[in-house]
Amino acid sequence: SAMAMTLRLTDEDEQALALLAEAQGISKQEATVRAIRDAAERTLHEDRVRTLSEQARTRYADVLDRLGR
Repeated sequence: SAMAMTLRLTDEDEQALALLAEAQGISKQEATVRAIRDAAERTLHEDRVRTLSEQARTRYADVLDRLGR
């Protein structure tokens, strides 16, 4: 189900969106949706990498400490 919303952009952001949509050959609506999805995907990926990195540093702290000497 789709939800309607109003997106208020500065003139600069409107121009950037128009350029992005034109470069990709899509509507501004589609460019907006893709940008939101891409940002969400990157954020979730970065969070997952950060979590896994913290787990690995904890698990292998002794080994990393010895390698650092």
